Amino acid sequence: MDYDFSFFLFIATLVTGVIWGVYLLILKSRNEAFDEDKEPILVEYARSFFPVVFIVLCLRSFIAEPFRIPSGSMMPTLLVGDFLLVNKFTYGIRLPVINKKIIEINEPKHGDIVVFRFPKDPTVDYIKRIIGLPGDKVSYHNKQLFINGKLADQLSLGIYQGVGQGVEMTGSERFTENLDGVEHGILVRHGAESAEGDYVIPKGSYFVMGDNRDNSNDGRYWGVVPEANLVGKAFFIWMNWDLDNKGIDFSRIGTVLK
Repeated sequence: MDYDFSFFLFIATLVTGVIWGVYLLILKSRNEAFDEDKEPILVEYARSFFPVVFIVLCLRSFIAEPFRIPSGSMMPTLLVGDFLLVNKFTYGIRLPVINKKIIEINEPKHGDIVVFRFPKDPTVDYIKRIIGLPGDKVSYHNKQLFINGKLADQLSLGIYQGVGQGVEMTGSERFTENLDGVEHGILVRHGAESAEGDYVIPKGSYFVMGDNRDNSNDGRYWGVVPEANLVGKAFFIWMNWDLDNKGIDFSRIGTVLK
């Protein structure tokens, strides 16, 4: 079991709920009415915190979870310092902590931006774009992407100018790439070496890559993402904070991701 923030929220909910519930049962057994003035301090804290942590647990587990971009692997789509919301229910409802899916909803699609537990270390969350679905054959050669033998169309937008902590990517070429109708930006650094190969995606797994193709630790290096490792789909930028780029970038707030 991974002891992440959801685990501690669950424990906090359980402990505060039990303390408050046991106190109410004791009062009922004594036929005493609830009186805030006579409430023990421990019970007062439990009663106050229980609804708060319970609501936060439900929101993070079943609705949306915040996520911060720590690296430039998804440039130009996502910048260092972007704060995202991740849809937790679009790929199915999962129980918190044990991460067991109990309700099927949608399946991931080509081009989805997903947060997932890194297969090599499930305590670490990664964010990449889904390139290959179960049964697909993905090929990446000479900085061009093929899915089931079909070239993903690319349109050059010229030289990229990075900002803030992403300024090191200035000089890369920016393209618009089309994955089954999902158009998104990618960066390619000509002359830079990156992993190439052919990959057949097994059942129950997904192949992911970063949009910053020559600066991304993704499926080309460590393989596929099991379906059970998916956390959710990133869909919205609610804040950007990068001290190397004058702090808050208001122009990115409210960006809907695709």
